[in-house]
Amino acid sequence: MTFSIRPVVDRDFFAWHELFEGYCDFYETPLHDEKAVRAWSWFTSERRLAEAIVAVDDETGAFVGLAHFREFVDTLAGGTGLYLDDLYVRPDARGRGIASALIERVGEIGASRNAIVVRWITAEDNETARRLYDRVARKTEWVTYDLKA
Repeated sequence: MTFSIRPVVDRDFFAWHELFEGYCDFYETPLHDEKAVRAWSWFTSERRLAEAIVAVDDETGAFVGLAHFREFVDTLAGGTGLYLDDLYVRPDARGRGIASALIERVGEIGASRNAIVVRWITAEDNETARRLYDRVARKTEWVTYDLKA
């Protein structure tokens, strides 16, 4: 399979929604309409709180993967970075380099914006993803905490 990577556009909502639903299912997090519409608005509104790119099967036009990311400031380093919030490839399209290509594309976008880093987290037990991440990036020593707001 050959594929292309591109930013989402308004007409992509339903194809993107199907992929995002698969991602939410993977993490056993329900996707309700309000959440989907809110996330989509982050990618398509003027404020553009986050960005989304998709991998598209060149032959069928089907969406096979997605990546959501956003800019953040790193005060210690005195620069900005991109935070990769979500990365997902349809199960039937895995093992074809799509996830690597999506990460690489986010890295290219970061480089074009003079970002100093692309950063992300994953579940400790997500061994398949971690094998890829260990190949393409450096695991940090930071520990993540969440404070309920």
